Amino acid sequence: MARDYYGTLGVSKNATDQEIKRAYRKLAREHHPDVNPDEAAQKRFQEISTAYEVLSDPEKRRIVDLGGDPLETGPGAAGGGFSGAGFGGLGDVFEAFFGGGATTSRGPRGRVQPGADSLLRTRLTLEECATGVTKQIAVETAILCDGCAGSGTHGDSKAVRCETCGGAGEVQSVQRSFLGQVMTSRPCPTCRGAGETIPDPCRKCGGDGRVRARREITVKVPAGVSNGMRIRLAAQGEVGPGGGPAGDLYVEIIEQAHDVFVRDGDDLHCTIRVPMVDAALGTTVVLDTLVDGPAEITVDPGTQPGSVVVLRGHGMPKLRSGVRGDVHAHLEVVVPAKLDGKQVKLLEEFRRKREHEVPEVVTTGSQHAGGFFSRLRDAFSAR
Repeated sequence: MARDYYGTLGVSKNATDQEIKRAYRKLAREHHPDVNPDEAAQKRFQEISTAYEVLSDPEKRRIVDLGGDPLETGPGAAGGGFSGAGFGGLGDVFEAFFGGGATTSRGPRGRVQPGADSLLRTRLTLEECATGVTKQIAVETAILCDGCAGSGTHGDSKAVRCETCGGAGEVQSVQRSFLGQVMTSRPCPTCRGAGETIPDPCRKCGGDGRVRARREITVKVPAGVSNGMRIRLAAQGEVGPGGGPAGDLYVEIIEQAHDVFVRDGDDLHCTIRVPMVDAALGTTVVLDTLVDGPAEITVDPGTQPGSVVVLRGHGMPKLRSGVRGDVHAHLEVVVPAKLDGKQVKLLEEFRRKREHEVPEVVTTGSQHAGGFFSRLRDAFSAR
């Protein structure tokens, strides 16, 4: 069933071009994404733009008045039949190789086109990634021209059919080859494929229907985002030519390095240097976590170098989930490099009392073997 383009703009079938244009401008100001970010309004704006594109073109409007739909490509569309439009341009193929047959035309693309997507990057600290943040970001994009509401014309003037292509949006040329006559089509250089030109363009946008401007947008970053993730802001990108619907804006997250923590997915890793005596006798260390504030890490008596203490549920939040990762504290036992005389005597006394403990070479098969060479052996044996 053909769409009601007149009803979309709220005008009668006998409406003049000026009445159609005024109705489009009024509705465009109300429903444009820059003015009304609601999804329903964006869909409504696309319908309004499509209706204006059809009714402002005399040939397309004539098809509508005959009960057809110029934008339909199915078998029941007006002007359909076996012209090749629904079969991938068979007419062009026959024309190119045999120099005859019916030719098909893609028709003008129209001045109202959807806008392109935009991408910008923002830097976040690891704390902001962990807790989420709302940021004001400056972005420079094409926005709807407020001088002509996207029509591109000045005052009450209007676009006219292109004299070069006759409104077809493309020009054709014929060349002779050993296969016969080869016909090629290319976008019209005068109207750039739109099928119409603007004799009296808008003074502000020069007929493009949009202008570039710098504006502030609010970006809500959820907790748990990580480096390289992108946040999509619908209809916040570039406004299209002729005041067409805006594309989307993508904000890419750049996560800054942290002084203490290294992130691995939802887990956080840090290194804590523990003096030799504290590792032997045991102690507690206060660690300032990203989200929960200070937390105590217990170093058990006899802690060995390379031990890892895990704080469950104190890591990064999983995106769109209440689950949290863990904090892995890697303990590095520090042996003093310089000792005074009293400290030396105390350690010598300690060594005499534990004279049964002496350095030894550990065999690779021993369960007590560890360290770099043990890990290297395990890596090769796993292959």
